[in-house]
Amino acid sequence: MAFDYPVFLDLAGVPVLVVGGGQVALRKVGGLVGAGATVTVVAPEVVDGIAEVATVELRPYDSGDLAGMRLVVTATDDPEVNAQVAADASAAGVFVNSADDPENCTFILPAIARRGPITVAVSTGGISPALASRLRDEIASTHLTPELEAAAIDLGRQRAEIHARGASTEDVDWTERIDAALDRGAVDPPA
Repeated sequence: MAFDYPVFLDLAGVPVLVVGGGQVALRKVGGLVGAGATVTVVAPEVVDGIAEVATVELRPYDSGDLAGMRLVVTATDDPEVNAQVAADASAAGVFVNSADDPENCTFILPAIARRGPITVAVSTGGISPALASRLRDEIASTHLTPELEAAAIDLGRQRAEIHARGASTEDVDWTERIDAALDRGAVDPPA
């Protein structure tokens, strides 16, 4: 499978179904809730922490659970359930991620590192999540610095000012602006 089109989604208020209630589901729910999604979890049982942040239905999955959902994540320890959820979601035109099972995915999740407004996402196309995680950690430790965060905030301010004047930022040569913002960030990084 080729997962060749990376995107960042606005999940604020988006209904998302998570099938499964274990530790993997807890991590997936945490990320989805952190992105603002409205998460419903369907599982016969759930680990501590899920019910505090998501709507939980303690029962097995049913294909009717997809109604109204715009995204689905399956994270059970039962390959048959995961495959059924993936098949149902695909048939319903709903994007699905099946944890550690790229064959049953219409999207995969990258390894992510964040610092302020900067997000770095690394993927190996689903073939080696461990390598993606290692690369993410190396990038984060060497590049996601307070100085880079300050530069991003400064450049965002500049972009907003250009838009406020009614101009397009597409025609701006950002090279010198980026260099200057990085220099300013090195002098005055955020606390």
